[in-house]
Amino acid sequence: MRSVDEQLARVIAAAVRPAPVRVAISESQGLLCAEEVVAERALPGFDQAAVDGYAVRSVDVSGANVNPVQLPVVGEIPAGSRQPRRLQPGQAVRVATGAPLPTLADAVVPLGYTDGHHAKVTVNRSVPSAGFVRRTGEDVQTGDVAVRRGASIGAAQVGLLAAVGRNKVLVHPRPRVSVISLGEELVDVDRTPGQGQVYDVNSYALAAAARDAGAEVSRVGIMSADPRRLREVVEGRLLLSEIVIVAGGVGGAIGDEVKAALADLGDMDVTRIAMHPGSAQGFGRLGPDAVPTFLLPANPMSALVVFEVLVRPLIRAALGKKNPYRRAVSARLLSPLQSTKGRRGFLRGQLLRDADNGEYLVQPLGTSGSHLLASLAEANCLIMVDEDVTEVSVGEEVLVSFLAQRG
Repeated sequence: MRSVDEQLARVIAAAVRPAPVRVAISESQGLLCAEEVVAERALPGFDQAAVDGYAVRSVDVSGANVNPVQLPVVGEIPAGSRQPRRLQPGQAVRVATGAPLPTLADAVVPLGYTDGHHAKVTVNRSVPSAGFVRRTGEDVQTGDVAVRRGASIGAAQVGLLAAVGRNKVLVHPRPRVSVISLGEELVDVDRTPGQGQVYDVNSYALAAAARDAGAEVSRVGIMSADPRRLREVVEGRLLLSEIVIVAGGVGGAIGDEVKAALADLGDMDVTRIAMHPGSAQGFGRLGPDAVPTFLLPANPMSALVVFEVLVRPLIRAALGKKNPYRRAVSARLLSPLQSTKGRRGFLRGQLLRDADNGEYLVQPLGTSGSHLLASLAEANCLIMVDEDVTEVSVGEEVLVSFLAQRG
């Protein structure tokens, strides 16, 4: 029986990162930047008012704290104005936030420092040179790197790309994942199951999990285990995917049929991994591009746990993430639990935080059966129990891995 760590090392070593592509910045969120984005112009591109007020020469209002200063208002500049204006000594120009400053002005007096009049304004407080002014290049200078290669593109990065005039950016794209469900007993959710039939849970759940991990997902849906048809479909998906997942392809006679059907596409290693749930599984690199391909258990609960432990890190690695793993913390157990000797347990749990001391606490959920999908829906973590541990008592510390946040 192979260890989880050994299997995980094999999986991560097979990561295929798609070639960078150029996309619209509106489509780049959540991806890694694949280029050094150099600003071709300064940001801001001109001296502009940081507040509504009056553009002045700071020297003309230097004594206003002691003796209020009156200045004639010789015009008004709104934001977006393209008309050049020149300020003479002893004058003021009313400006809106973001408006370009007139020539010779080196400061803006906020409205709150004045009486707000339009023809002749009384200034009650002085301002220093550059006061309440956004200087040219204050944020980004021409030639500066605005977004670095390898940076994760979030809302701020999208905004910065727009601010420096970029409408497209080179990114590492989402890996394409194809999800297939096998089983003669399966029906889609838009049909009523007959005697002995069940809804196809795996293709929907695994597609959602892959999408949550950051992949571009194609849910192929239900297939029979007919060897010729299965081989055709998988071979076609290998040309369109960086990862292929076949749920229900291990265990019993169907497992042997699936392995035989895929044999000439590459080496599919079907074995038992020292973990529970989801011990029986398969992994190989199929097709001319050696695409990582998983055979997962038919049981939806087990399939999702195997996905979380092995497939999700591969997707994150293919995205270029430096750390493809979920965050893990130590937590104190609120109820006793049991685990299978010789296998690393990945058990559902509800992670809590003590309001008084900030300590993490964890309540095991539905540990009596690997089929209990509802308990996984309530879980926000997986409790990880070492292979040599069979029982954990209340109050003992365990390592827990975060799952996706809800709500």
